[in-house]
Amino acid sequence: GLYPDGSRFQSDDLRAPEIVSEALKRLGLETNESLQSQIRSALSIEGVIPADVLKARDRLRAAGQTPAPYLPDEYRVSLTLPRRHALPTDDRARLLNEIVSAYLQRFARTYVALPLQVGTAFDSLTGLDYYDYELLLSRESRNVHDYLLRMQEKAPTFRSKRSNLTFGDLANQNALFTQIRLNEVLGLIRQEGLSGNRQVAMMKMDYYLRSLEDREIRAVEEEGLVRDLLRQAQERSQQHVLGVRSPIGQQRPESPMIDQGLVDSLLANDAYNFLVRQALAAGLRTRDIQSEKAILQERRRKMQSFMTNDVAEQDSVITQLEHSLAALRDAYDRLMSDLRLTHEDYQTQEYGNAVRVSMQTTQASYYLALAKAGVVGAALGLALGMGLSLLGVLGAGRIAA
Repeated sequence: GLYPDGSRFQSDDLRAPEIVSEALKRLGLETNESLQSQIRSALSIEGVIPADVLKARDRLRAAGQTPAPYLPDEYRVSLTLPRRHALPTDDRARLLNEIVSAYLQRFARTYVALPLQVGTAFDSLTGLDYYDYELLLSRESRNVHDYLLRMQEKAPTFRSKRSNLTFGDLANQNALFTQIRLNEVLGLIRQEGLSGNRQVAMMKMDYYLRSLEDREIRAVEEEGLVRDLLRQAQERSQQHVLGVRSPIGQQRPESPMIDQGLVDSLLANDAYNFLVRQALAAGLRTRDIQSEKAILQERRRKMQSFMTNDVAEQDSVITQLEHSLAALRDAYDRLMSDLRLTHEDYQTQEYGNAVRVSMQTTQASYYLALAKAGVVGAALGLALGMGLSLLGVLGAGRIAA
């Protein structure tokens, strides 16, 4: 089967070390590498092909056609260990269930739960300077805005049953949250130049400015290179191309007629369009870096102007900031709660049943399997003997004797 992001299911996804390790931990078993390796080697994942699909593919082959590759959407998972393995027999079925359960939970975390980069801003503020708040909270606001914009385009009419909100409603709430609550806190930090240690904050700004300058130099060089290639491609596209018909092709009227000039024109246009897109992307990257650099330089000048301020005056402003941060945190938690409910409802509707267990775990007896193999072997031997007798092989043997 295919995952929601278009990637294909691989048998190693179920044998992943973190999956096997998590399953062993849940059963209270040892998680050493040796046991994990044995469990992973004992796992077999086979695709299940329905009978009607097999019949349809056989009909295509009988008609001389090659059937398209079939991608199973159901798999049979087996755990085969030696009879005298250290893992008790009763725990093997439980382990297989836990492996599948751990895989299902990882699938939910990856495709159903809220993305990790959204909703964790305040958890990262612990131990940070006030100067760092602006960088972190501004980035969080952009991440939420970009996510809601993508989801609004993907599901414009979806409405959560639990939050009773659409992604458009959440985008409006996030815009109000940014304009009212977030800008109040960030404006207070910037206007008053708040920092627990302004000298350390200045050192951070200087280092970040130097890194931005290095990135700007590389971006400008990349932009110049792309623009130079674009100019060369434009000059080349203005040259006239003469299409010449091969004399061999004239002797073979059944061969297709290819206009070499048209082919060269298509290739030139494709290369030119690619370079145009690359030039646009390089220019935007350069402008973004330059914009971020200008903003940081303005913040540095602002911070430097507050280096001689009275500490007592800053303490009173910090008290005001703490009240604003508390109100910001409450508004943020409400927004993230609604966002999480809406996201989970949508992802559950889309992918909640994408992976499910279709049959309960069964445990095969070793002796029963051996008996079945003996019966099948006897039947195959009898059928083979009957077939050979019908072909006259046994009679020929008697003649030779």
